[in-house]
This record gives sequence, C-alpha cells and structure tokens, in this order.
Amino acid sequence: MTGRSVLVVNSGSSSFKYQLIDMAAERVLASGLVERIGQAQGAAAHTVRFAAGPGEPAPAIADETHRRETEIPDHTAGFRVMLDAFAAHGPALDADALAAVGHRVVHGGARFFEPTVVNDLVEINIDELSVLAPLHNPGALQGIRAARAAFPHVPHVAVFDTAFHQTLPPAAYTYAIDREIAQAHRVRRYGFHGTSHKYVSEAAARHLGRPLAELRQIVFHLGNGASVTAVDGGRSVETSMGMTPLEGLVMGTRSGDIDPAVLFQLARRADLTIADLDRLLNTRSGLKGLAGVSDMRDVQERRAAGDEAAQLAFDVYVHRLRAYAGAYLAQLGGVDVISFTAGVGENSPDVRAAALATLGFAGVEIDAARNAAAARGEIAVISTDASRVTVLVVPTDEELEIARQSLAAAS
Repeated sequence: MTGRSVLVVNSGSSSFKYQLIDMAAERVLASGLVERIGQAQGAAAHTVRFAAGPGEPAPAIADETHRRETEIPDHTAGFRVMLDAFAAHGPALDADALAAVGHRVVHGGARFFEPTVVNDLVEINIDELSVLAPLHNPGALQGIRAARAAFPHVPHVAVFDTAFHQTLPPAAYTYAIDREIAQAHRVRRYGFHGTSHKYVSEAAARHLGRPLAELRQIVFHLGNGASVTAVDGGRSVETSMGMTPLEGLVMGTRSGDIDPAVLFQLARRADLTIADLDRLLNTRSGLKGLAGVSDMRDVQERRAAGDEAAQLAFDVYVHRLRAYAGAYLAQLGGVDVISFTAGVGENSPDVRAAALATLGFAGVEIDAARNAAAARGEIAVISTDASRVTVLVVPTDEELEIARQSLAAAS
C-alpha cells in the first residue's frame, strides 16, 4: 500500500462492517464484520481479498476468511479486534498506509450536503441529528469515535446517505403541513440511499459513454430497503424516501406510502400505541406483512407454487414501482436511462420486466433474453436496440463510492 488506501466503516449500534480499499486500483484488499458488540460473546470475521482490480489478471489465490469469537464490550474493543485481525492475517494496516477513514452516516439532515472531514463539532452535529435517525446515527457516531481513537492522525470523513438529495427543489422536499411546526421539528423530505443513487447514475453515464450532465435518469435501488430517484444532469431532483426511510416503495418489512389516517384508526380501534405502530410499519409490513416473508426470492418461490398471498405481494410491489416510474417520467419530462440496482434490482428479471411493462408509450422496450441473461456483478443493457430509453442493470458499490468521496475530501 502506498498511502492511497481508504478504510471504509459502516457502523451500527451492535456491529460494524469494514473494507480496506486500494484506491490506486480501486480494489478491495480486505473486508470484515464485527458483530454482537455488547453481548456476552462477540464475533468477528476478517476476509483477505485476492480479487483482481480493473485490468488486472485473475489471482491464483482464493480469498481467505478468518473467524474469531471473543468478548467485545463496545466499539472501541471492536476496533481492537479488527486491528488484531489485520496484524495477524494481513494486509498490513498502519496510519501511514491510510489516506483516510470513510464513515457511512445515514442522516445528515439539512446541515451536511457533501462529504465532511470529522472534527469534534461534526460529531456534535451527528449526535444532534440522531433525533431524525435514532436507529442509525448513534451507532455511526460510536464507530466514528472508536475509529478516531484508533487512527488519531488520519483524516476521518463522514459520507451521508442524505447528501446526494440536498439538490432537491423546495417543491420536492416540502410537506404540506403547518409551516411553523415543520420548521421547528425539521419535518421535510431528506431522502436516503444517496450514495448508491450517485454511484449508479454516474456509472451508467460512464458505461454509455455519455455526459452525465445531459442525461435524465431514473434509478431503482431495490433491496430489503428500496427507493427510487429521479436524477437530472447528475442531480437528485425527486426521491421516494422522505423524512425517514419508511416512505415510498414497498420494501422487505416496511410499508412505504400509506394514508396517515390509517394510523389514527388503528390507534383508536385497535389500541395500538405509537411504539406499536412504529413496529408495524417498519418490521411487520411490506412483503413480510403481505406474504409472510421479507425476501423477494422467497416471495417469487411461493408465487411460482401458486401462493395467492405471495402473488398479491408481488403485484402490490410492482404496482408501486410503476406508479413512481410514471411520476418521475412526468417530473423529468421524459427519461434517457433507467437503472436497477441492489439485491432485488440486480437479481430479479421478473421484477425488472414487470416494473417497466407498461412504459412502452414512453419508448421503453425490454429485451427478454438480455434481461434474463444479465450477469450478476456486471453492468448490462437489458433494453432492445430499438428502445428509445436505455435500461440497465448496474451493480452498486456504496463502499467504493464512500472511499472515493473520502479520498477527495481528505486530499
């Protein structure tokens, strides 16, 4: 390593993932997961990666994963476990080898609109924004503090999921509620998955050899969490997730859009508390609520076997995708590129075909053979040669995007 490596950390309340990326070749050197932090027995897995970078010959050595179970009382101890794994199994990791440590932070509110070098004031701001993301920002902050203690002389950069959506116009981010209440409590649309939407929209432009500034794009990030973004000239102008990641598309366990009065009705008639309603919409809804399973692969398997609940879940899921596709076509005044990414988007030809089946009027034509043959891990065109809109499958790489932004901010 030459001092051009970036350690990317994605920290939650009881675990954190990491990747060490050689930025000269944009190649992952090592990755790992430290989990069950604060429990009686913690666990860690460290993988030394031998995958080739772009233009490099395939390696002769297979990746190696090393596992360990030990007590991990907090994130600081977790970082010691990670550093021990680097020391024992490689590659060598020291401050001189690192250009930056990049941290994924879910919510940057309206304060952070670009990757930000972390200092004590930034930590305070991330902490204050925890009110908007109580399940995410506190864990990210613990990871940042542990990492700054481990590497005190390396720049630490916070990359916010919400930052890409700071270009939303007021008409897109404003909710039609009492203005003073909204301002007092920071109620507005923020959007999420911004790192992925940015990466995919830029990768699509590069793949097509077309200037990003000239393209109108719709990006579907379809995983257990799902969102769609309208990207005009590289700028987010509309996105489906709102003040929280609950709004928008049907997801694995989240409801997405729902009439707010449903909650009033359930509170009055079913005696559900605010906590009950929170759990209902975030963990017992979406595909899980409709079909009993949260994974689209399981829904598809049950649907193929004739399960009516699974069929309905699939239909509701697709109906919402089509609704947003049509809305964003109108907002953009037409579209040049539609991309699918993340677990469902990259791996479900049926979802891709069904989502776009009604868009022939807009010039969208899917090639069934190309759609079925799209290879996992590679960018693929799945539209016909005659299609006026190019449809792509684009594997996302949020860690690489975080590393790129962190390196630029730290330089």
